[in-house]
Amino acid sequence: MSSAEIIGQLWVAARSWDEPGKKRDRHVTNVVMMGMGEPLLNFDNVVESMGLMMEDNAYGLSKRRVTLSTSGVVPRIYDLAEVSDVSLALSLHAPNDALRNELVPINRKYGIAETLKAVNAYFERLPDKRVCTIEYTMMNHINDSEELATELAAVLRDTPCKINLIPFNPFPNSGYERPSNNRMHRFKDILQQAGYNVTIRKTRGDDIDAACGQLIGQVSDKTRRSERFIEAVELGQTAATVATKRTDRSAV
Repeated sequence: MSSAEIIGQLWVAARSWDEPGKKRDRHVTNVVMMGMGEPLLNFDNVVESMGLMMEDNAYGLSKRRVTLSTSGVVPRIYDLAEVSDVSLALSLHAPNDALRNELVPINRKYGIAETLKAVNAYFERLPDKRVCTIEYTMMNHINDSEELATELAAVLRDTPCKINLIPFNPFPNSGYERPSNNRMHRFKDILQQAGYNVTIRKTRGDDIDAACGQLIGQVSDKTRRSERFIEAVELGQTAATVATKRTDRSAV
């Protein structure tokens, strides 16, 4: 996306409060840069758009309320520290490299230790005291055990942070499930006992398949891409069969 397209989304959101029946005293106060892709891989456009969001003569958002969420593109985290002072969130999802390699493929290139080192360096450069938000999507019997909670507390001991636990929202063919409330709260309790500020994100929009983690499954279903692919393959096979028969007849 270009910086204009990114700002366009903010413009549409801000304009929505001017619609009939909406409270006109409401306005956009927080922005998180995230999505299906990795914001730091669209570095220039993302940095430019965040700058406009915080510009006094534009939207005037606080640097504490503009957050970039990254899966851990280490070189770009160092680059970001040179040009911006927005808040930073890290999509961690696992406390060790073996598990994170499966859940977050970029970890195979930049491991947890290397990523946390870059995150710490980013916050050390900020003039004010802020901490990283650790995003941890919880999947039933995948990354939600008590042992992993204890391991997470240990791996984050040198990284000033708050932890946001996100219940996984199942979608068709994902292969993952949402943990029980008991498992999530036990995980949270272990982290809190270790001294961390921990919250469990309230799920919104799952009743209309709009919650985090569901959109990709629903978009795929509604666009019928899988069906069209199967149809195309079947048509291709039919065409190939007809062509073969024609070739055989010519040979005779």
